[in-house]
Amino acid sequence: MMWPLQPLREKVVPAATGRVLEIGVGTGMNFGYYSAIDSLDGIEPDPHMLKRARARTEGLPFPVELAQVGAEQLPYPAASFDTVVLTWVLCTIPDPGAAIRETHRVLKPGGRMLWVEHTRSRYTVAGTLQDALTPLWKIIGGGCHLNRDSVDLIRSAGFGRVDVKPCGREGWTLLPVYRGVAVKPA
Repeated sequence: MMWPLQPLREKVVPAATGRVLEIGVGTGMNFGYYSAIDSLDGIEPDPHMLKRARARTEGLPFPVELAQVGAEQLPYPAASFDTVVLTWVLCTIPDPGAAIRETHRVLKPGGRMLWVEHTRSRYTVAGTLQDALTPLWKIIGGGCHLNRDSVDLIRSAGFGRVDVKPCGREGWTLLPVYRGVAVKPA
């Protein structure tokens, strides 16, 4: 089952506050959902997507700085951001574990990572099918790994609290989607 992305963006992105970093801004689809933020920094390794994202910054009511860089080595000092936002990016990042550790590093103590991601199915048959489809899907899906366990990656990154909510049915599906909040210890 494919998930409608807009309603999930509407549930996750507006909860961002303060100085915000968005990992993998893509074409800037989340920009219009930010409301109570002081500023937005965003990273995106793809220059073509970043060009489209820059065009979407026109008229936003907060300052925006975008950088062409990957998430595994963020160019920001430790404890720089109040909120980090990730929406459907962990599946394509070459080293998602390093990206999550970097996210943790740049968050201020008590800072929150807001996320929505698809993940590996908890059902053996569906997970095995994801494994089989992933090599082809990476080619046609822009590097997306259907079988990455994004939830476990987040849980193992050293956050003090990780709240996880399923988005829709948790039953047998090839694309289970979850959203959540991970809080860095104060």
